[in-house]
Amino acid sequence: MSVEFTDDDEGKTVVDDDGDEVGIVSEVRHGQAYVEPDPGITDKVKSKLGWGDIDDDTYPIQDEQIDGVTDDEIRIERV
Repeated sequence: MSVEFTDDDEGKTVVDDDGDEVGIVSEVRHGQAYVEPDPGITDKVKSKLGWGDIDDDTYPIQDEQIDGVTDDEIRIERV
């Protein structure tokens, strides 16, 4: 699913395919949404989502991860 994100998407909750909240959209740059992980997120969840150990505090949502977008949340799935 290819989605062009806008500033209106900033602040939306990001949930995984189990419905668990994994973070929020902290910024949108050039149509790309960046997620700030929930402060309590574990390394296991980061790994499950393919985010690894990046020094930056935000992670881009990849097109292949997007399962759906509503007015309130973005649902992503494991890749």
